[in-house]
Amino acid sequence: MRNSWMALLVVILVSGLTSLAGAQQKDSPLKRAEPPHWGYSGNVGPDRWSALSPAYEMCGLGRNQSPIDLTGFVAADLKAINLSYGTAAKEILNNGHTVQVNYTPGSTVELDGRVFELKQFHFHAPSENRIGGKAFPMEGHLVHADKDGNLAVVAVMFAEGKANAAVATLWKQLPAKEGEKFSVASQVNATGVLPGSRAYYRYNGSLTTPPCSEGVRWLVMKEPVSVSREQVEAFKKVMGHPNNRPVQPVNARPILQPRGK
Repeated sequence: MRNSWMALLVVILVSGLTSLAGAQQKDSPLKRAEPPHWGYSGNVGPDRWSALSPAYEMCGLGRNQSPIDLTGFVAADLKAINLSYGTAAKEILNNGHTVQVNYTPGSTVELDGRVFELKQFHFHAPSENRIGGKAFPMEGHLVHADKDGNLAVVAVMFAEGKANAAVATLWKQLPAKEGEKFSVASQVNATGVLPGSRAYYRYNGSLTTPPCSEGVRWLVMKEPVSVSREQVEAFKKVMGHPNNRPVQPVNARPILQPRGK
């Protein structure tokens, strides 16, 4: 009888501890919280980002924020961009903030003695950066990271004209709803969204979305590429709202352009 009572007591204790552990895990303050929701208008718009979370404080406190109006250029000996885009897009998705194209590993750009791998490219309409005060209907950001997590963004301006072949291929699988994603059925190389000329402006900036981290190398292509009005409108319809952060103060940053051009 004593053994039976002891066995029953063990079962009760184990059961209680299991329930307590489960409750602690469910309510644990160490459980990773979802990042605060942000957007492009109202109480979650760009002018409120820094107030949404301490993690977003650089959106308000940063002195080297992006995007900017590229003016007051300083002539410099900018090296040619050493691009090696040998792989292709693998996935297109709608994350609620943009349409993003994820890229297969192996495509790189060399900059400042470092190798940055292309991770993804995405779009904004209207453009975020401006050139000499001019905004463009759409802008593409090709986001690269090196082995230490440093970022470099190659920005491309889209001007209204004939349809863009690379965009046309991607838009065949344009995800219409937030959270929707597709494997890219056709081979799309990122060079298809780059201009023929590789001349560029350069400045130091930040991410244009929360957490607005600084230390991002920005290379803005001087020559825009063509996109049709219909292609831009298709993107804007999917987004349902403009997805551009307003230009930020340049402060003391130099904006470099190729010498003699």
